[in-house]
Amino acid sequence: MGRGTWCLCLFTLGVLVTPCLSTRPCLDGDTMNVILLDDEESPWSLKYVGGTILEAIEKDSAINAAQDVKFNITANFGGFDTTLYPRVGCVSTQCEGVSELTNLMESNSLGCAVLGPTCTIATFTIFDANFGMKLKTPVISAGSFGVSCDNTLNLQRLLPPARKLSWFFINFWSEINVVKPQWDTAYVYKKSANTEDCFWYMNALDADMNGFAKEVNRVVLRRPEDLINVLKSPRNRTSHLFIMCGSPTDIMEAKNASNATDGSDILFILIDLYNDIYYTNTSSMPEMKNVFVLTMPNTRNYFTNSDQKGNKTMNDYVAAYHDSVLLIGQVMREIAEKNQTELEQMEFMNVNYFRDISFNGSAGYYKLDEYGDRDVNFSVIYTTTDNKYKILFSFDTEHNRTTVVDTKPSFIWGRKLPNFKPEHRPAIHNIIVIVLAVTVVVVATIAFIFCRQNQRDRLLRKRWSHVNADLITLLESDEHNVISLEIEKERKNVNFKIRRAFYDKKIVILKELKNSDGNFNKAQKIELNALLHIDYYNLTKFYGTVKFDQGVFGVFEYAERGSLRYVLNDKVSYPDETFMDWEFKISVMYDIAMGMSYLHASDVQVHGRLKSTNCVVDNRMVVKITDFGCNAFLSPGQDLWTAPEHLRIEGTSQKGDVYSFAIIAQEIVLRKSTFYSKSCSDRSEKLSRVITSYFRPDLNLEMLSENESEVYTLIKSCWDEDPEKRPDFKKVENCLGRIISNIHNQDNESYMDNMIRRLQMYSRNLEHLVEERTVLYKAERDRADCLNFMLLPRPVVKSLKESGVVEPELYDKVTIYFSDIVGFTTLCQYSTPMEVVDMLNDIYKGFDSIVDHHDVYKVETIGDAYMVASGLPKRNGNRHAVDICRMALDILAFIGTFQLRHLPGIPVWIRIGVHSGPCAAGVVGIKMPRYCLFGDTVNTASRLESTGHPLRIHVSQPTINILQKTDCKFEYEMRGETYLKGKGTETTYWLTGETGEDYDLPTPPTTENFQRLQQDLAHMILTCLERRYRGSVRRKKPLSSQSGEDDDKDRKSGVESESSQPEYLQLATVDNTLSTFL
Repeated sequence: MGRGTWCLCLFTLGVLVTPCLSTRPCLDGDTMNVILLDDEESPWSLKYVGGTILEAIEKDSAINAAQDVKFNITANFGGFDTTLYPRVGCVSTQCEGVSELTNLMESNSLGCAVLGPTCTIATFTIFDANFGMKLKTPVISAGSFGVSCDNTLNLQRLLPPARKLSWFFINFWSEINVVKPQWDTAYVYKKSANTEDCFWYMNALDADMNGFAKEVNRVVLRRPEDLINVLKSPRNRTSHLFIMCGSPTDIMEAKNASNATDGSDILFILIDLYNDIYYTNTSSMPEMKNVFVLTMPNTRNYFTNSDQKGNKTMNDYVAAYHDSVLLIGQVMREIAEKNQTELEQMEFMNVNYFRDISFNGSAGYYKLDEYGDRDVNFSVIYTTTDNKYKILFSFDTEHNRTTVVDTKPSFIWGRKLPNFKPEHRPAIHNIIVIVLAVTVVVVATIAFIFCRQNQRDRLLRKRWSHVNADLITLLESDEHNVISLEIEKERKNVNFKIRRAFYDKKIVILKELKNSDGNFNKAQKIELNALLHIDYYNLTKFYGTVKFDQGVFGVFEYAERGSLRYVLNDKVSYPDETFMDWEFKISVMYDIAMGMSYLHASDVQVHGRLKSTNCVVDNRMVVKITDFGCNAFLSPGQDLWTAPEHLRIEGTSQKGDVYSFAIIAQEIVLRKSTFYSKSCSDRSEKLSRVITSYFRPDLNLEMLSENESEVYTLIKSCWDEDPEKRPDFKKVENCLGRIISNIHNQDNESYMDNMIRRLQMYSRNLEHLVEERTVLYKAERDRADCLNFMLLPRPVVKSLKESGVVEPELYDKVTIYFSDIVGFTTLCQYSTPMEVVDMLNDIYKGFDSIVDHHDVYKVETIGDAYMVASGLPKRNGNRHAVDICRMALDILAFIGTFQLRHLPGIPVWIRIGVHSGPCAAGVVGIKMPRYCLFGDTVNTASRLESTGHPLRIHVSQPTINILQKTDCKFEYEMRGETYLKGKGTETTYWLTGETGEDYDLPTPPTTENFQRLQQDLAHMILTCLERRYRGSVRRKKPLSSQSGEDDDKDRKSGVESESSQPEYLQLATVDNTLSTFL
């Protein structure tokens, strides 16, 4: 038997049986019967409505008792289940309602009234004049929206039916007022899957040929593809108006298909009658900026709760059935008041009592029209430009009248709503628009594909917060790639190594998670996953964990400028006068306050370790907070930022974070050490005083402006001893934001002007800094050049700096000077190494000072040998011989007056050799390069020195020849023929002076005395050393009896020594252990 045939039989049975049944007063049994779906999905299910009906019966009983009425309402609940059918819900209730009513009629227990059904299909089957039952008992339904249920004899509908909605659109489309033009066309978008109310509301706009479909030229869109095609083809659109039923989620789904849906030329009308978010949540979404919402008035005395898993489900269906019980009770009391007998004897309640009636319920004011349908004042809500919901129109369904609520709306369309008909643009304009649209779509599609792929890759990578180690590229662990953060050096002598790495094409920080092997427990996983979901401008991003051989690390966002503590300490790069001015300091505090406000509102709830060392600064000078939410891996610790209550009893709290913020704010304002105080500088003492008394860091309260005073007051309130008196971070954020606004208003300066001013100040400071650094650089460069010129000739240094190489060069005529110390080996025998160094340093410093006064170049010193050249690297004609000879005379005069510090009275004699001739010169070596001379001229000069006599200047014939060619008149004596090793016999000379110049040269030894006095030098040295030794003994024993005798001996010895001092020096051997060659 088919379903239709089964229903027909059932109805026939009901019709035939009804006349045969005996009747009785309806109050003898249950007063009313409830016929509803009994499932888990429907918002009007008996599961949710039953308890509310019982509550309403109790309220009505209380009213009856108060008015001394002798009856109470009772209810019989009859639900039907559609899970036996292939399709569940209203589509399978065609026969269920009829079956339930038939059973009630057979048992003569129909009651005075019936609540339900809600489904239009079930209600229509009951009241169909040709096929259904003809009941006299009134039926009250919170539903039955379809137009097929209009104008029925016994049906009352406590929620607006589709007929009322259709008349709204008809009258609203024709309405003309200050903000709305007349509309003639529309698109009606019918989704394939709709709720019960949306299905019949949209069906009335589509199929009711006597209503909206007749009055308005509408096009029905039945598939999402149809809607997308219309939105993407503005030229082919017949209307800018789109009607749909659902929720804001449906709007977002429709808009995701095209970027054109957000334009100001389009208007969506969303039917969402039974949703109270437009009143409870005034903040809208950007996607709703060109959307009108048609909804119920704000008369509810409850908040909707769509959670169908609990027992607190509340919606307009539940409220309507609750109020239906109150309506029945009100009508029965009116009947009893007029005629008690009628109430006791009636078989059913007369339906006319439910027509043209008004009453109050939990959903507000009810007004039922002549057909028993509810009239309401619909609200038309729009989204303002600052994303707030606001009522624009109100529509009275009783009189079909539209009222403008907001005459000066602030919406996307300007001053007036758009026209219904698209404007035709010029062809060239359309081409541009099409090209741009296609470009946007292509770019959006590519971006969407990449985003989806990237999202899929990230989902594959993130399993329990873990990042694949192959995706992390460690930077080399050198000084540039390993950051060493010294946190509270005075407290802990520990360096925390934080590695940098590349991840997802950016630099990240790897922080080691102590005491973890990567197998996290449940609490750790919850904490890490909570960190993954935190993504805020002033909080560092956490990307997950990664496991290496060295341990398990957390992957965090990298801040280029380091910690806030570092930035505050760097007063060179961030000076107070330009960069870190008062407004910037407040902005830094504001960044921290915003980050902490978000953190306290998140699942993390508390930081617990807030300090200036874990507030980091990125390259845009935005302060971000890090080290939050790692309570399973990091202990709170106790330091100068910790609140007093947590120093006394270890723990964390949001008010403790506010105290830590106050300490950081004091650091920002003063830019001094943490917890700076003039009265106390020791860290341990500070902690002790904070624990035992009210002790806080210093604040400079003198000469404060209004804004500074307000900031200082805020800081003092944040470190109040009583945690309950400290403000939360939301108040701190609002206070700092107000101060920043005041600063801009007082200066009459826009944000752009402020940014330009700050850039100019920073530029001037940078120029000043560059000038200072340039001066320092030039001074250092000159110092380095001076040192280089002391080591190498100036032209050589210049060539090395420019090209890195020095080409060797041949010089035709140069003069070379050689000298060494006579008896140097013997002097070294009786001197300590340090005394030898001091002796040579004293001698050569004198030589060097003489060299500076002549056009010569000091080549080098090797032991006691001293080598000078002239005529290179700068050629000077024949002046090289003159300059060398004059320098030799000055050196000889200097040595005649020189005294040794450690051997006073011992004379120092030198031999000098001078020769002129050709020479080659060049730089030898890379490490410690030397400017060296090569050629026979060098060897000959050395031979002249070694064959000369003490205190004599031995000069060769070529040098004499050059001197004779000059205007200078040097005095010299011919020595005669002298044998030079490697050269043979040559004529040499003694240079004795220069005419007209008094050099005060020492007297040289004669040739006859040249072979004597070998022992004299050793004897004089020994006597000097013995006298020095005895002098030291006398200083140690001044009262000794031997002191007098020793002094006498020393005095006599000294007299003898001074009287027997020779006029010349001859060296041989000392105790046959030392040989010295002249």
